[in-house]
Amino acid sequence: MRQLVIDQLSREEWHNIENYFKCNLRPGSMADLYWLELPRQLWGEAQQGHEECAPFFFAVEMTQKQVIFEMLLRSSGNLHCTCIGYPEKAQRAFLLDFFDRMLEAEQIRA
Repeated sequence: MRQLVIDQLSREEWHNIENYFKCNLRPGSMADLYWLELPRQLWGEAQQGHEECAPFFFAVEMTQKQVIFEMLLRSSGNLHCTCIGYPEKAQRAFLLDFFDRMLEAEQIRA
């Protein structure tokens, strides 16, 4: 799995990120799992015509010492479909922009 990982977080950094996620992401069905929704204008060729699979998300998981951003675009409505896959360039930029804004806003140094 392709991932972006922030590790060696201090307790304070972890709580700052958790609060940031609670304000900016959709909570997942499991504790410490969040969803970053891909805006419709960024749907790629794979997502076009798959409205029944929408919305599309990147999964973000928090563990005790790290935060994991999956580099996989997931469907909320279907686990096995051709619309699921690694992000296109603009979709990747969206994820990386969110990642960078979060680091800056929460002053994460880990």
